[in-house]
Amino acid sequence: MKTFFTKKRFGASALTVLAGATVLALAACSGAAAPAGSKGGEGSATDAITVYNAQHDTLTQAWVDAFTKETGIKVTVRNGDDLEMSSQIVAEGAKSPADVFLTENSPAMTQVETAGLFADISAKVQEQVPAEYRPSTNKWAGIAARSTVFAYDKTKLTEAQLPKSIMDLSDASWKGRWAASPSGADFQAIVSAMLELKGEDATLAWLKSMKENASAIKGNSAAMKAVNAGTIEGAIIYHYYYFGDQFKTGENSKNVALHYFKNQDPGAFVSISGGGVLASSQHQASAQKFLEFVTGKAGQTILQTGTSFEYPVGSGVGANKELLPLADLQAPKIDPAKLNSAKVIDLMTQAGLL
Repeated sequence: MKTFFTKKRFGASALTVLAGATVLALAACSGAAAPAGSKGGEGSATDAITVYNAQHDTLTQAWVDAFTKETGIKVTVRNGDDLEMSSQIVAEGAKSPADVFLTENSPAMTQVETAGLFADISAKVQEQVPAEYRPSTNKWAGIAARSTVFAYDKTKLTEAQLPKSIMDLSDASWKGRWAASPSGADFQAIVSAMLELKGEDATLAWLKSMKENASAIKGNSAAMKAVNAGTIEGAIIYHYYYFGDQFKTGENSKNVALHYFKNQDPGAFVSISGGGVLASSQHQASAQKFLEFVTGKAGQTILQTGTSFEYPVGSGVGANKELLPLADLQAPKIDPAKLNSAKVIDLMTQAGLL
């Protein structure tokens, strides 16, 4: 079975972002980029769109293939990380070759929205995606969601020993016992939720305690592996890393169980993957149609039945049968438009985590 779990990355440095922008500009001038997807439908070359993609490569490709088959509209996909691609779009401004931007986490969407670069989403997208899964501004929409969890070593911890709140991990009793990946956009989105729910002072204090208490491990998969190996007792990750590993061999998660904080706790944060149409797009109708497809029943069913193990958020499509239902997560209600990635990076830098 084809997995929807892979993700390619540009790299971390600003030089990489600038180099990527140069390559994209040259490709746009030369017309050398090959469109993704198969032929079909009634689309023409003038309908073709470019998607800047920070979602899982194979999930987006599955969406693209089905969309092109249905509409005949060809799609070029350019892959990268959330904040690298959002920064690139901001740098390109009205000259960006992108028609659509897809992310893993919503702070990158907010960055582009704050720069005034998104068009409004169509009425159809608004109908398909409930209000809790899109910003109040309607400048973009949720396309998927992922839950924050505490992945723990079930051979060492019982449920009674688990933290009741993510805020409890600041206690000295957790020193040296847990891990996270502070440099990743995934974790920074979780901190963005904490900032919105608990305020700046409490968030900075928690981050400073994290510097003392936690191990910094690069990547959620690596953090989960460390838990599985017994190196650390628990880690803050997103849920789908566990389910993706269980779907394959389970070798990196056999000793791991997931703890859902629930109770509207900051640790119950559900991060929304976003999709938006660039205001500068010369193919507005096709771009909106693509976003309508992704958030529609066909697109969300691809997500439900695939192996990315993220949550569908549109058109009433339920979660993969392996997952706890989205409504049972008891996530806090947060307007995605208020998640402030720039402030989070500042606070994490102050705390010595970045």
